[in-house]
Formats: sequence, C-alpha cells, structure tokens
Amino acid sequence: MKGRVVLAEDDPNQAKIVKLYLEREGHSVVATGDGMAALEEVRRRKPDLLILDVMMPKLDGHDVCRVLRQESDVPILLLTARSSEDDVLIGLDLGADDYVTKPYRPRELMARVRALLRRAGAGSKAPVAAMRHGDIEIDPSRRTVTVADEPVDVTAAEFDVLLMLVSSPGVVFTRLQLLESVMGFDYRGMERTVDAHVKNLRRKLGDDARNPRHIATVVGVGYKAPADA
Repeated sequence: MKGRVVLAEDDPNQAKIVKLYLEREGHSVVATGDGMAALEEVRRRKPDLLILDVMMPKLDGHDVCRVLRQESDVPILLLTARSSEDDVLIGLDLGADDYVTKPYRPRELMARVRALLRRAGAGSKAPVAAMRHGDIEIDPSRRTVTVADEPVDVTAAEFDVLLMLVSSPGVVFTRLQLLESVMGFDYRGMERTVDAHVKNLRRKLGDDARNPRHIATVVGVGYKAPADA
C-alpha cells in the first residue's frame, strides 16, 4: 500500500534517509523536526501513518502520542534510542502501534511501515460480517469496536489482537502467536508488547483482569477470550 506519511525526526540526516526510503516505495512524505510541528501536520494532513522519534524538541514523542490518542487513531510507529523493555512499553502504553529501536536497518523500518499501512487499510477488502462477544461488537470491515453500543477507539494493533481472540472464544493464544499474527512472521519484537496492547484494551473495554469478561490471562501461556461471555 502507498500512503501519506508524516515523519517526525529532529536529526536532519536520519530524516533525509528515512524520507528517501519512504519515497522510493511510493509514499508521500512530509518531514518535521519537532513534536509540535508533528502534531500540527497530523491535524492538517490526516496522514495514513506517523513515524515519530521519541527524543524531539518542543514536545517529545511520548507527549505527541498522548495528545494524538485523544483525538486520532492514526497508526503511530515510534523510533527510539531507548532500547530497554520498560522504555519501549511506555510508548505502547501511550497508544503507539509499533516501535523500532535505533540503530535500525532501513529495510526493517520499511517492513514495519508496510505492515502498519496494510493493517490500517484492511477495511478496503471484501466485507466481513460483524461479530459479538458479550456486549462487544467488532466489525472487521470497518475496523470498529463498540461496547454496549458505544464506540471505543482502539489502535490498529489493539484491534487485531482483540479480533484474533474474539474470533476463537475459548482458544488460548500464546504471546508469540498473537505477535506473529498482528505484526507478521518476521517480527522481532518483545512478547511483552502484547501485554501492553492487552492492558490498553482492558482499560478501554472496561474489563477487569481479576474477573475478565472479554480477555482472560492464561498464566504462563498467553490470553484467550472466555467462551462463556
């Protein structure tokens, strides 16, 4: 898929390289050098993807993520030099869909971009019937989620995790299975990425991890959607 991309990177050399690779793949790219400008460009252009460096002047990537998730479901790919697991999970908790740690290989970055754009554009495929799980309704064609008929904003990655679980109630999926399904089989991310997405989903769905209606933890294995919802 070809998309409209906003790139927020304050290192001019890095921005130039990433922009070149994106344009070679046919994407339309607008580059910005600080977090405030990134916010303005996303609001103005309504892009298909935001590639967001964490360490930026005026407004850092985490703050941009926090603000955008109050008003937009644009897929967000974080670029971070902070490679520790906790640092990465902070970004995912704030609503980022994926991350790449620096230094990164441009080909890997482009693979992540393709995966995010493919998932975000999944609604353009042939219609698929909506499904229910308790008071949740998931529409795969429109990629929408409602709880008790009230719309719930979820990220692309959160949607795919929820859809995989609800499509097979009672079936236990490992974290690796969920990662491979959502991110692709060549994904090298941490399995705890799934934990961050599940934590966000539970909060948005009003689910209680101690008495779950929609997403249950199977200790030492992974997650499932309870069959008796």
